[in-house]
Formats: sequence, C-alpha cells, structure tokens
Amino acid sequence: MDKERVGFAGVGLMGHGMARNIVDKGWPLSVLGYKRRDAVEDLVAHGAREVRSARELAENSDVVVLCVTGSRQVEALVEGPDGLESAGVPLVVVDCSTSEPASTTRLAAALAPRGITLVDAPLSRTPKDAWAGTLDVMVGGDEDAVARVRPIIDCFAGRVVPTGPVGTGHTMKLLNNFVSLGYAALYSEALMLGAKAGLTPQVFDSVIRGGRMHCPFYDTFFTYVLERDRDAHKFSLSNALKDLTYLAGFAQAAEVANPVGAAVRNSFAQAVAGGRGADYVPMLSDIVGAANGIAEG
Repeated sequence: MDKERVGFAGVGLMGHGMARNIVDKGWPLSVLGYKRRDAVEDLVAHGAREVRSARELAENSDVVVLCVTGSRQVEALVEGPDGLESAGVPLVVVDCSTSEPASTTRLAAALAPRGITLVDAPLSRTPKDAWAGTLDVMVGGDEDAVARVRPIIDCFAGRVVPTGPVGTGHTMKLLNNFVSLGYAALYSEALMLGAKAGLTPQVFDSVIRGGRMHCPFYDTFFTYVLERDRDAHKFSLSNALKDLTYLAGFAQAAEVANPVGAAVRNSFAQAVAGGRGADYVPMLSDIVGAANGIAEG
C-alpha cells in the first residue's frame, strides 16, 4: 500500500525533528516554512519539497501535521487567506500544537462539512525526543481518523495515548503542562528558600534525586540548575505562560475554582512581564531567586 502524502507546518524546536523522522522513514513530505530556513533546507535535502502557502500544502497532502505555537496560529493556517480549507480538498489535519480545547472543538465542527477531519495530538517530552522519535503523544479524535494517522504519528512517538473525542488530547496536554509547570514553580521557590537558609542546590538535589519526588522533568530542570546547561529543557517561559492562560480559560469556562493554577500562572506571568519570556523554563529558578536577593548561578 502506498504511503499517504504528508504535509508539515511548524518546523521549530519540536517540529524539525518530527518532520525529519517522517521523511527519513519514507513518507512523501511537503513542508511549509516560516522562520526556520535552516530546518526547511535540511528537510528538503533529505527529500521533502517546500511549498509556499497552507493552501499549496493542502493541495499536495492527504494528511497535514501542524506543530505551531497555539490556537491563533492553527486557526490562521486553517481558516486564514490561502489557508488549508481554501484548497477545497479532503484532509486529515493533525494538530500537535498545544491548543485551546474550545478552539479545537469549534474548528473540528466547522471543518467536518468541508471534508476535513481534525485530530488533536499534542506532545510531551523534549526536542531531543522529537529527534529520537520518542515523544509522548496524546491523541483525541474519531477512531477511524486516529487509526489512519497513527502510522505517521508513530514516526516520531515512543508512546501514544488515545484520550477520547476530538479536543480531549488538548485538554489532557493542558493538565500535563499544569503539573509540570507547577513543579517548576515549586522547585524555584524551594531553591530560593533553601538559599536563604544556606542550603545549596547541590544539597537540595542530593535529597530529592533518587527519592519519591525524582522524575524526568526534575532531571532536565536540574541539569540547568546544577550544570547551567541552557539547552537542557528548551521550552520558553512565554510558551509556558500561554499554556497556563489556556488552562485558566478552561477552568473559567467550566466554572470551577483553580487557585493553584492561578498561583502557578502568576509565577510565569511575573517572569514574562519582566522581559524574560524568551528564556527557558528552568531559568525561572534564577528569576525567583533574583527577585528575593539571590544572585544567579
């Protein structure tokens, strides 16, 4: 059976490795570039073809994978001028972005009459895992559509977890990020308090590492804290704030109290408001420390 034609938009920190896995594993790939010319040129050198618009991407694809910042970018790619739907062709769109669940379900309903099926498939883990093909993927959507795109997702996934109907993947992603970013806020404040008491990050690490609170997120966070490796966890503070803002909107729509979420969001909002949005999540430890009179490093 011939492999379906795959389109890819969003070849950034995560998307580049994902797209390389797709093309290297033999799928016909078209790619829509934006800022990362180096990524586009690398993919073309490995057999992909470049297109100039989302409409052209749709015209040359059976399945289109999106890996962009969030819902506004997804909506623009799908519904904007020369967007995917303007091509008037049947498609399955796989949204691997961290998107707003309400936008995802609205978009899915609007696209269905046009022969376009939306599957939400957000990601967990790091850009290194994207290159290694070992990402965790949460997949929401129609069972037949999910089965159809599963071989493509398997190109870059080590673990795939079906979550239910369309929109549930993005909801689960927000909950996943709430937990992980909550850890980041807790680590940062705990390190600051420890420093006030004369406890070094090394002492803190010697207690946590190998114990019940040790986890892979801790590893990447503390690779920065202890080794000052800026690339240990390449997820920006501004993107973290975006995800926590989506979570706040979800809680508000559900008419529930979300006080811990609000506190975590405020930690990131302060960092971004202070001009540090382009820094990565583990650097929150420096920002919280500096706000309390502790020098970075």
